[in-house]
Parts: sequence; C-alpha cells; structure tokens
Amino acid sequence: MTQYRGLYPITEPFESGMLDVGEGHSLYWERVGTKGAKPAVMLHGGPGGGISPAHRGQWDPALYDVILFDQRGCGKSLPFAEIAANDTWRIVEDMEKLRRMAGFDSWQVFGGSWGATLALAYAETYPERCSELILRGVFLGRQKEKDWLYTYGASEIMAEQWDKFSGLIPEAERGNLVQAYYDRLTSDDEATRLAAATQWSLWEGSVATLLPNEELLSSFADPAKAVPFARICAKFFLADFFLEEAQLLRDAGKLAGIPGIIVQGRHDICCPPVSAWDVKKAWPEVDLRIVHDAGHSAGEPGIIDGLVRATDQFAGKAG
Repeated sequence: MTQYRGLYPITEPFESGMLDVGEGHSLYWERVGTKGAKPAVMLHGGPGGGISPAHRGQWDPALYDVILFDQRGCGKSLPFAEIAANDTWRIVEDMEKLRRMAGFDSWQVFGGSWGATLALAYAETYPERCSELILRGVFLGRQKEKDWLYTYGASEIMAEQWDKFSGLIPEAERGNLVQAYYDRLTSDDEATRLAAATQWSLWEGSVATLLPNEELLSSFADPAKAVPFARICAKFFLADFFLEEAQLLRDAGKLAGIPGIIVQGRHDICCPPVSAWDVKKAWPEVDLRIVHDAGHSAGEPGIIDGLVRATDQFAGKAG
C-alpha cells in the first residue's frame, strides 16, 4: 500500500479580521504560520465554499506565512450568501487588496477546483505577484466541463445520486437544470431555497471523493454551507464563470516563468484530468502530478500527500 504523508498540525491563526472590499462586501481572513516567512494565499473551492481549519495544515507553519480567506458571500464573510457584486474579477481584485494588506510583494497562489480556476485568473492578471502556483483538481469553466457536471457525463457514473439531484426539478424544466435550480435558490420561499441548496450541495459532495464519505456529505447538507455554496455556484455557472470560452488556456502564455505544480486525481469525477492535461499542454513548464488512487477532494490521502510535498518543495524543504 502506498504510504502517504498527512497534514501538518493544525495551528490557530496569529491574526484574523474582516476586510471591507467595497460594494457592501466584507471578507473574513486569517493568517497562519510564522509572520515574515514565505508568503502564500489559499483559494477555497466552490464557487461558494469556504475555508476550514484543515486547510491550514497544507503548509509547514515554521516556513510559511499564509493568508486564508472566505470569498464574497462565503463562510464568515458578509453579507452571507450574497450574489450581488460577486464575480471572478472582483475576487481577483479582492486578492490584491489582501496581498497589500499583508504587506507581501508576491506570494504562492494555492487553489483547488474553483480555487484553481481563480488562481489561474489571478496569475494571468498579476503574474508578477505569483512566486509559484499550486493547483489541485483543475477546472477551467469551459462549456464541456459545465456540461459534464450538470448535463451529461458525471450523471452516467453517479447515476443514483444524479436521479436524486435531477428529481427535485419537474421533468419539463430538466433541459436546463442549473437555471431551474437557480430559480429555486433565489425564490422568496425559504423552504424552496433550502431544499434546492441541499440537493445541489449533496450532488457536488457525491462527486468529490473516490469512495463514499458520509461525513463529507453531512457537512454539505449543513444549511450554513449548502446555502452560500449552491446560490453562488449556480450564479457562476449561469454566467460562464465570467470568463470567455477557454480564456484561461488562451492566456496561459502569461504564466511563463512562474513555477507550478498540479496535483490531479486520476479518478476525479467532478473535474476530470483532461483539464489539467490541457493546462500542461498550454503551460509546458508546469509539473503535472497524477494521483492514481484519488478523486477530487483535497481531503483524500494521495491528494494531501501531493499538496504538502508541493508546498515543502517550494519552501526548499527536502524529503
């Protein structure tokens, strides 16, 4: 059996607070590790996810100074589950405000799933601010990726879970499930919103791991997580993630000279490996590391191992 290393001990933030980024939004942020050590920023998934204590353990706290934050409408950020003034490029600018707040000239940009999308969008906008990129479970927001997850593809693998997800919507509306869900997620009726948020989040949770994970699914069903996740995620899907088709691949030349590592599960049902491979072809210098016994989740042993080894490598740590 493959022996994987785990997370570093989870430490408490040495600083935290709220940052007013304008337009009525305030972001919760925290800073962990050692002040003045190697700078990094962690971008959570979703869109609409949030940070958790486990996210802090992906860096050696003696070697890194890490900013983690809840994106607009997520986690402890305010307003809760807000979809107004919430898009990819606003979050990219939020990252710049956080970088300046922390006093970093540049930083390691670390993101998985939607966080990888955001990391690429940021790096292609501010390449001079990226010391390295570490990506996991790459998602590029292309039409074929959206179709895979919400029209046809993942539905053929997770068939029982798909029937539960699609079954909430009357058959006449199933031609555009994302729109049908968005209509319910923005309904005036609280019960309707919660039912839609729960089923949306459970579908996402069901495609996240190689093996069934009831603890993870229970966390996805928690309204505090399900509501912002589903509302924000559905909005971004409908808006094509505020990207032109294949924009992140088109502009990948801007990543030249930035060291990068991609950790990708071979059996990732949520974000199949073809997207990571397409990034590798567009950005040849990135180191693509396939984990053959893993799916999508950052909590799977092989993925944890790959991410921690990547942060260790960029900190110059042997082993």
